[in-house]
Amino acid sequence: MEAAEKLYNAGKVEYFIVSGDNRKKGYNEPEDMRADLIRRGVPADKIYLDYAGFRTLDSVIRCKEVFGQEDITIISQKFHNERATFLAKAKGIKNVHAFNARDVSRQYGRSAVKVKIREVGAKTYAVLDLVFNKKPKYLGEKVIVGKDRIVRSQ
Repeated sequence: MEAAEKLYNAGKVEYFIVSGDNRKKGYNEPEDMRADLIRRGVPADKIYLDYAGFRTLDSVIRCKEVFGQEDITIISQKFHNERATFLAKAKGIKNVHAFNARDVSRQYGRSAVKVKIREVGAKTYAVLDLVFNKKPKYLGEKVIVGKDRIVRSQ
């Protein structure tokens, strides 16, 4: 979130789509990211929640198909940015940038070795997802990102 705050304050990004998992009670990645961005001074109306970002593939496809974005900056750790950028380009997002945030794996009890091993599997799945044209679990209604916010009905 520190990296997102820096980009916002520098005027490099105007809106955020925070995408993640919230399948389990008490675990809601988009809401947690939203709260952290607001604590860091990002106005709530600049943040859009994507509750169906269960996997990177889902987040990337939904960014284009649901949120209508063709010019994006992905803010994450380097290992994740590599995969997300690869998927975004493969799924036709025209202009993809990545900003590498500070690595936080040790902060959450993961060793660098475990993260690297997991990422080998994740990159393999990313390629297989493209080969087999995997679709996101949910697509959903379109959301307009910009000055005139809409409320989705669901």
